[in-house]
Amino acid sequence: MKHAGRVMESSLPYESRPNAQRRVHFADIADQAETGSADVSTADGALAMIVHAVQDGNGKGHKLTYSSGFAVHAPGTPEGEAVLVTCAHTLEEIRHDPLLRAGLPSPAVRPGELISGSFAITGSQSAPLFHPIASVLSAMHRGDLLLLSASLSPSARTGQGAQTNALPSLPVNPYPVQPGTPIRAHFVVDQPPANGRDSDGWTPWWVRGTVIGYRDFAGREAKPGTYDSLAHLHFDPPPTPGSSGGPIIDEESGAVVGVVLGTQLVNQLQGVRGWGVPAEMIFEMFSLPGLKLKSREQ
Repeated sequence: MKHAGRVMESSLPYESRPNAQRRVHFADIADQAETGSADVSTADGALAMIVHAVQDGNGKGHKLTYSSGFAVHAPGTPEGEAVLVTCAHTLEEIRHDPLLRAGLPSPAVRPGELISGSFAITGSQSAPLFHPIASVLSAMHRGDLLLLSASLSPSARTGQGAQTNALPSLPVNPYPVQPGTPIRAHFVVDQPPANGRDSDGWTPWWVRGTVIGYRDFAGREAKPGTYDSLAHLHFDPPPTPGSSGGPIIDEESGAVVGVVLGTQLVNQLQGVRGWGVPAEMIFEMFSLPGLKLKSREQ
């Protein structure tokens, strides 16, 4: 990937304890009934479904992968664009599909007949918004993370008739939380729930969970607050398919503390756990605050 390991010129703000306006709030069922609100969380507007698609010109072959993602506040982002964090493995999956593999084209496809693209889908189920992905800003393979730039489409009109072309962003905590920390993880389901809002389609699902612990790149147990490398974050409960790339939020601080990647078999005794990476890895794709690289001063 062209921008693998690239460090952005901007610095992502450190928001371990975001203020009341920035922190993520969650509404319980009782709160929704009392206020009449359909929103599960104040983070819902910052979430997106990331879709990578390829199709041959004759419609005889196609491939589609999808994941979750969320917007972050990257200073210097041009107006009308948004910076999104998601997982890298869904893009890698489609890049290695026979339809796109260099030198190994599909027998049904001649060179020049492929149509491909990536989109971020936001908005409500009844009025989805499609934002084309303009570029891959950075990729971190060892963390399975991807930083994307999306060209935002004008949003649906609000009740006041106003329009906006900006996505709200989520605060990100650079410091790993301790095992046992209560979290909310954003899960996605493709089967309609028996009841509740959006019961006939894709349903955002903020699930209560707990951070179980960390592992280093060799799979050994790692502890925050030490010199251990925190390569993997384990949490319960395990996420659903399509949740990869979604945020893991600390219930107390209301900040993102991790990114969902999938599930992982820890061992035969502990079984399958939710698997992700700590949010500190997101900061590795951005410059350190106050640091000016010589190559960029010239």
